[in-house]
Amino acid sequence: MKSQVTNALSDFFFEYETPRQVLVRNRRVGVVCRLIQLGVLAYIIGWVFIYEKGYQSTDTAVSSVFTKMKGVGYTNVTGKERVWDVADYVFPPQGDSSFVVMTNYIITEGQTTGKCPELPGKHNCSSDADCEGGSFKRTGHGHMTGVCDNSTKTCEVLAWCPIENDHNIPDPPLLMSAENYTLFIKNSVTFPIFGVSRSNLVEGIDATYISKCLHNPRDAPLCPIFRLGDIVKESGFNFETIAKVGGAIGIVVDWTCNFDVDVKHCKPKYNFHGLYGNPAEKDKARASVGYNFRYAKHYMEDKVQKRTLLKVFGIRIDIIVQSLARKFDIIPTLTAIGSGVGIFGVATVVCDLVLLYLLPKREFYKNMKFKYTDTHGQFTHNSSSGLKRCVSVMQDPDSEAGSTETEVSKK
Repeated sequence: MKSQVTNALSDFFFEYETPRQVLVRNRRVGVVCRLIQLGVLAYIIGWVFIYEKGYQSTDTAVSSVFTKMKGVGYTNVTGKERVWDVADYVFPPQGDSSFVVMTNYIITEGQTTGKCPELPGKHNCSSDADCEGGSFKRTGHGHMTGVCDNSTKTCEVLAWCPIENDHNIPDPPLLMSAENYTLFIKNSVTFPIFGVSRSNLVEGIDATYISKCLHNPRDAPLCPIFRLGDIVKESGFNFETIAKVGGAIGIVVDWTCNFDVDVKHCKPKYNFHGLYGNPAEKDKARASVGYNFRYAKHYMEDKVQKRTLLKVFGIRIDIIVQSLARKFDIIPTLTAIGSGVGIFGVATVVCDLVLLYLLPKREFYKNMKFKYTDTHGQFTHNSSSGLKRCVSVMQDPDSEAGSTETEVSKK
């Protein structure tokens, strides 16, 4: 028993097994094999290493964005002049990566809480029975009192009066001057895996340059100051159209960096995209075209609470930071090479299928590739000739005599 264990351990540690290979001289199979291997090699080099950068590890950035708008607007509505500065036309207050710049508005001044009729065309009535007191309508402006106003033939409501009339949107937009507003974007990114931090104020972007530059995709691609009209144009919108009913634009700050070269080459690229569709389209089936919201300024006058209501149409700006950094790493490199070597086995599988099942001489190739054994009755004959035959096969299994003797034994 001890001798058997010793022999087994000796065989395990001091013997090496290698698969047997059969060299097949067949032009068709050889060409198929080389073409498949060439395709696999092209895939590994072209796609995995060159296109997908399979030899590099990747990281995404942690980022922060700060924004600042500048510019002054002017309106003259029915002889009433007004100047609009940043505090008036940017919502919410400055600094966010998502904000709205007002370009058009409907103003309703001096509203007080009271009873007044609904707008013509809303909740029409012919008598008080048509107005259900104590209820409200989703599209209405207040709480219904149950009274039908004879002058407007609409239901009376308890609401902020006079009720806002937003049926007629000012055209052209009241704040067309917004086209010349400027937006300053300050963006910082950190790639934690690689320990690299960058800002869009890269080398050469100093205070002197910022004071006079204006972003241009061709002439000044790194300038962080953008004209609102240019942003709209680059996103595919017409400024007057989007300024009338509002819309949304995404500014994408793209950090795609390769840290196998100097870090100073890691610079942002700015892209502009129109969101929520294009207001210039005339498809009447589309719902909620544009972008708008309401806000109110409350004040006291003669001890009566009043408010000024504005329905704001504006351009919503969403600043989106996307990032992907790469750097050489031995682990993904070895993984890519190992997977590529494994894919080379596809050539062997395909060629074996062709040899064993498609070629006319498939039976011959099967006999060359596989060795068949039959353990039943091999040692039931004790004749010296039988023993010699077995010894001959075992001593030279690869010889033609060995193959012949095996066939004889099988018979």
